[in-house]
Amino acid sequence: MFDFVAWRRWFYLLSILIVVPGAVSLVLPGGVRPGIDFTSGTLIVLRFADDVEQEALRRSLAQLGHDEAIVQRADDGTYLVRTRPLRQVTDAAEGGEASSERTQLVDHLRGSHGEVEVLSLDQVSPVVAEEIVRYSVLAVLAACLGILAYLWWAFRRVPRSIRYGTCAVVALVHDAVALLGIFSLLGRFTSIELDAMFITATLTTIGFSVHDTIVVFDRIRENIVRHAGKPFSDVVNHSLIQTLGRSINTSITTLLTLIALYIFGGSTIQSFVLAILIGIALGTYSSIFNASLLLYSWEIGEMRRLPALLLTGKGGDDRVVGSPGPALARPARTAAS
Repeated sequence: MFDFVAWRRWFYLLSILIVVPGAVSLVLPGGVRPGIDFTSGTLIVLRFADDVEQEALRRSLAQLGHDEAIVQRADDGTYLVRTRPLRQVTDAAEGGEASSERTQLVDHLRGSHGEVEVLSLDQVSPVVAEEIVRYSVLAVLAACLGILAYLWWAFRRVPRSIRYGTCAVVALVHDAVALLGIFSLLGRFTSIELDAMFITATLTTIGFSVHDTIVVFDRIRENIVRHAGKPFSDVVNHSLIQTLGRSINTSITTLLTLIALYIFGGSTIQSFVLAILIGIALGTYSSIFNASLLLYSWEIGEMRRLPALLLTGKGGDDRVVGSPGPALARPARTAAS
């Protein structure tokens, strides 16, 4: 049987290596590339009948007063154009009719570059963008608090059940921060931006991570009773081995579906699918190698000595389930009782 507990130092260090580069990228200037959902603006996806140079399209937009426009060419030949929020109606010229700024933009591009098709147009006002940011933060916080409260209640028959909920929340925060950090790094080297769908992917990651963590924790709770008198490290290792196959099989089947969707789903959903892909991989890792091992470290009083464990490999001493001290199971009955 593989000894997960004995290798916990290396799993903790791997988690640090996953989180730290992205965290550094987040705190540096230009940490993330927010999409229009967070900054307001208009995102237009265009397809031209004839081949159009990216720089020529940028000059045409500048002629319309959109010097701020960002033009990106997708792999399928479409163009993603991001501008300030387009006005719905402009002032009519003398003797003319009022028309929307979108209509003027499309007509100008059609006259300059030939037939053009507007595949999609998304517009977000500054007020809506501010609300999206606020509610996105509240959604993630509410999910974390709700999970903590639920696990505290679900494991209420186990002494110090708050530790189960806390370890699960630490694992999901690890996943969320790592996912955000990875997208921060991707945003520095590619055109990936954060939009409202990224929040959906983050919440999906949180749910998947907690789902796997609960399965492992529930098996630990059962094995505490079945293996009373054995070291707690054996209980944790047995529980992880018993649930490892299920967790990996579930993750692989999900990842294969997402990979197919990423390849064939089109450019408009690729960043969303990529976020879920990375998030599920992180959630599977943290539920196996973080949450349960953190629970073990906490139960043996190792949390204060984690820096020493990471630097030297020397942690706390194991204990026996059911023995006096910080045991999870009920204390053994004495002869007098």
